[in-house]
Amino acid sequence: MPDWLPPALIALATLFAGLLLLAAWRGRQAEGLTRLSATLEALAAAQERLANRTEDRLREQERMLAQRLDAAALRTQETAGAIQQRLAVIDAARANLEALGGQVTSLAAVLGNKQARGAMGEVQLRGLVADRLPAEGFRWQHTLSNGTRCDCLLLLPFPPGPIAVDSKFPLEAWAAMQDAATPALRDLARRRFVADIRRHVGDIASKYLIPGETAEGALMFVPSEAVHAALHAEFADLVAEAVRRGVHIVGPSTIWAVLNTMRGLLRDARLQAEARRIRVEVERLGEETLRLERRVAALRLHHAAMGQDMREIETSAERIARRGEAIRALDIPEDTTRSAAE
Repeated sequence: MPDWLPPALIALATLFAGLLLLAAWRGRQAEGLTRLSATLEALAAAQERLANRTEDRLREQERMLAQRLDAAALRTQETAGAIQQRLAVIDAARANLEALGGQVTSLAAVLGNKQARGAMGEVQLRGLVADRLPAEGFRWQHTLSNGTRCDCLLLLPFPPGPIAVDSKFPLEAWAAMQDAATPALRDLARRRFVADIRRHVGDIASKYLIPGETAEGALMFVPSEAVHAALHAEFADLVAEAVRRGVHIVGPSTIWAVLNTMRGLLRDARLQAEARRIRVEVERLGEETLRLERRVAALRLHHAAMGQDMREIETSAERIARRGEAIRALDIPEDTTRSAAE
């Protein structure tokens, strides 16, 4: 065996083994490529499904987002409308506040003017009286026999009689007492207030209490519940003094109760007047009934006499009829009758 042959065989065997290994590697590579291709196809299908799901989810999210945006736009529009309405209400309230401020200013001007304040009290008194009493139960600006004109005269029957009402309450000292900055000024305004009330009570007692024409008491109307309550709470002696002089101080709620009582009195007086009228009418009805009975009795007598006359007339008629029958029953020749007639 030549020396070169073993190495050649070894090299040939090595080459053959390499070829076998290369063929095996290529087979495994082809199989790997096949598997890789299947995997890639599966990955492509999965990617396509993922893309479809992603697109569906994106469309759903877009639809939901559009709905949310529409709802948000609707809520925003509603909120804007509500805000506009509230702004309109605020504007109206602001206008009302401005008007109220003007009215408060006008009211302050009215309260500062004595005549205007008296007119306001009279207007309030008119509303209360007209609401509770009938039209024939009161008179406005009535002039009494002494020439004094009262704001209102409540026409009650005696007793107690007509009651005069005054609505010109002095408020200057009261306002000064409320606005006093120091106790000294408050005491001064308090003394002035007491003096004004006592003077006003004296004027009412001397002008509106007329024996035989008005009642023994008159009413001084205070057009403020606060002032009326303060008078009875802080100036009870002054109120008692006014009552002793025949002047009763009343406020809006107090005069309401007084007017209700007077309404009952007027109703009772009207019922009594109606009862008297009914009694008079019943007495007249009794007189007419007696007169009717006399006339019926006379008519009965006339009727009886007429019946007797009718019976006598019937008797005479029957006799005349019998006479006529007897005359017709006579046999008188016709020629003899004619001769006698000629």
